[in-house]
Amino acid sequence: MGPLVPQEIIGANWNLFIAFAIGVGFGFVLEQAGFSSSRKLAGMFYGYDTVVLKVFFTGAITAMLGLLFFSLFGWIDLNLVYVNPTFLGSAIVGGIIMGAGFIMGGFCPGTSVCAAAIGKVDAMVFIGGIFLGVFFFAEGYPLLKDFYMSGSYGPLKLHEVLGISSGVLVLLVIIAALGMFKLGEMAEKKWPREEY
Repeated sequence: MGPLVPQEIIGANWNLFIAFAIGVGFGFVLEQAGFSSSRKLAGMFYGYDTVVLKVFFTGAITAMLGLLFFSLFGWIDLNLVYVNPTFLGSAIVGGIIMGAGFIMGGFCPGTSVCAAAIGKVDAMVFIGGIFLGVFFFAEGYPLLKDFYMSGSYGPLKLHEVLGISSGVLVLLVIIAALGMFKLGEMAEKKWPREEY
């Protein structure tokens, strides 16, 4: 049955509307979970609050299990699901830049929009920084293009790279998540946040 657009079950315009509705819902859930607070997000890096780790690992596992079972039941053709191509060098550098921004600003792009929507000035400044970064990258792209396109591996899937089935990969991610949850709880006990 799915994905819906490549199978022509819905048109591309509906795809954009559905993405918008899911985005609004996602932002609402983020705000309700307290992810509009830069202190909660920064707490992940300082060890006093690992809710972010738990929520996003749980989200990843839910999505992986959903796709795995939908594929097994014939409800989705995973060969038609778009996978972004991998450009290894620029992915590593981009990850370092985004990680540094996350630690310094206390937001990721999604949580910054969520926080800005409820009027948080620090999130608005963070979004301004995102737009500046996008602008400078776009203007400097001709100089960066060769590096950006280097290390091209096409659309990689982790289970194929590791030479294992997708089911085994999901099991390994679940085991890793349980281990990270335990480490997170230990960190929260070792470095509790001091209230002022």
